[in-house]
Amino acid sequence: MDERTHPVPPEPTPEGPSAQPPKPPQAPVPPPAQAPTVRGPRPSTPLDRLLIALGNASLLGLGYLLLARRRLALGAAAGSLVLVCLTASVARPWCEALLLGWWAAGLAHGWWLAGRATGRMPGRGPQLAALGLSLVVLLGAGLLRYDAHRIDRSANQARERGDCAGVLAAEERVWSGHRLADAPSTARGDELADACEELGRARTSLAKGLTGDTDALDAGFRRLASVLGEPGQDRTVETVLDGFLDGLPTEEPCRTVTVTDWLRERKQARGPLDRSAGTAARTAPAALLGCGNALMADDHWKTARERYEQLLSQYPGDQRTGEARERSRKATLAIELAHVRSLLEGYSTDVQPTYCTRPAKYSGAPAYRKGANRALFYGNDEYTGRIAAKWRVEDPTKAALVVCVDEEAEGTPVRTCPYESKLALSGSTDVTFHKIAVPAKVYELRTGKLVAERKLQISGESCPQVLKYETFLPRPTDIGPPADVNVKASKAQVRSAMMTLITR
Repeated sequence: MDERTHPVPPEPTPEGPSAQPPKPPQAPVPPPAQAPTVRGPRPSTPLDRLLIALGNASLLGLGYLLLARRRLALGAAAGSLVLVCLTASVARPWCEALLLGWWAAGLAHGWWLAGRATGRMPGRGPQLAALGLSLVVLLGAGLLRYDAHRIDRSANQARERGDCAGVLAAEERVWSGHRLADAPSTARGDELADACEELGRARTSLAKGLTGDTDALDAGFRRLASVLGEPGQDRTVETVLDGFLDGLPTEEPCRTVTVTDWLRERKQARGPLDRSAGTAARTAPAALLGCGNALMADDHWKTARERYEQLLSQYPGDQRTGEARERSRKATLAIELAHVRSLLEGYSTDVQPTYCTRPAKYSGAPAYRKGANRALFYGNDEYTGRIAAKWRVEDPTKAALVVCVDEEAEGTPVRTCPYESKLALSGSTDVTFHKIAVPAKVYELRTGKLVAERKLQISGESCPQVLKYETFLPRPTDIGPPADVNVKASKAQVRSAMMTLITR
């Protein structure tokens, strides 16, 4: 028999007054709300660790901030600031090495710390922001360092050319960013700039030295020597030295002599500065001759002769020695003549000048020859004035002799004659007549030597019919004529005697 299933009929619902009314349909009850899902800590990935490390690469501690390690971030930033300031101020390679080690340590510590992080890792947004800031810092530092190297290369090329203007122009482009990014390079540039500024001061001192200021010359060469002691500064020093040497000779030869004398006496040392001695040797001879000529024109004969003699002694092989020798001789003559004039001037022909007691030579005077010589006559003009004008001169350049005549005195007795005076108390008086004795000295002007010293004995008329004499006593007390009287010489007799002084 087949078994079939049939649906169970519903139970009959009781009807009637006792039956309950059907319940209304209820609204569906919503399912209970589910509790929120709580995710656990997301472990760090290699990318997270890389981004944290790169955050620290900014030297600002950004990686530590991403890990919420604020103290470490503050310490990292402070340490970086100290090391950057140290590198910028000391500007030595070891400082950069220390800063590089600090930077590498920050990267390594950020990587390691990110790998051990137990808290929630930051999202990609903060990580990428930190990465961008780090890249900006690193890229800026790299570009500044590259630009600092370009400036340093430009300054060094200018230095090698001896172009200090180019060095200073390059260094004007340096600013604080370059000093922070590449302190050693900018420090080298500062040294180059300092050297060029010192060379500028040397150039100013040497320009002043060309005016004859030896103190300025000394200061300029000391500055050149100080810069020359720095490596690689030979060409810049040579450029300044060339500019100075190109200023020789100056327009005034005596200033040139002052400069060349200083250069010649300067202690020489091997190096570029030695070239100054060669320039001085080439310039000095013409300057010495020109200076001597200028001094001669101003009547400074002694200094002029010193310049000519300096040329002859220091540069005997120079082609100007012949002219210098002749000029020196003329200067000597001028000095001698000036001295002789000073011994003769200020005195009249009736008074003996200083020359008569302190004779001096004048090498340019005419030679003392045989026969009569023209002369300068001084003292006792009553006798010296009798010389003919052609033998008596007033210009020392035309005289061969200087004749100094003293006051006359009694010479050799000639004759004694009695004289009677009606007014004298005594009746008769014997009067002895003497030749006129005239002391004289004769000097050769060319040599200043005494060539004659004697007393001239001048003859004349004696025992005149009437003897005139002077007395200061009143007539009643007149005691008569003097016992000794000089003869009365004629003009011709005086001239004849005086001519013996100038005749050889």
